[in-house]
Amino acid sequence: MITLSWLLVIALIGGALALVDGILRLRARRGSTIVGIIEIVVAGLFLLALFIPGIPFGAIVLAVATLVVLAVALFAGGRTGRTITIIALVAIALYLILANRWLVIPGVN
Repeated sequence: MITLSWLLVIALIGGALALVDGILRLRARRGSTIVGIIEIVVAGLFLLALFIPGIPFGAIVLAVATLVVLAVALFAGGRTGRTITIIALVAIALYLILANRWLVIPGVN
C-alpha cells in the first residue's frame, strides 16, 4: 500500500510532466529526438522508482538525472514549448530539496 503524501504528489507531477515533455519532443518535426528518448527513459524510471523499491538506482539519483536531462532539453531548444519543461524542472527541484530535507515544511515532508 502506498501512502499518498504531498512529496509523492510533487514527484508524480514532475515525473509525468517530464515524460509528456519527452513525448512531445519526439513528436516535433525538428526537435532533438535523442534528448527526447533519453528524457522518456529517465522520467519513466523515475516514476517507476517511486512505486517499486527494487529499482537499482534510488528515486533521488533518478530525480537528479531527470533534472539534468530537463536542463539539457531546455537549452537544446527545438519546436516544443518551454513551459512544460520549466514546470517539470521546478517540480523535480522542489522534490529534491524536500526529499533531502534541505528545507523542512511541516506537513509536506
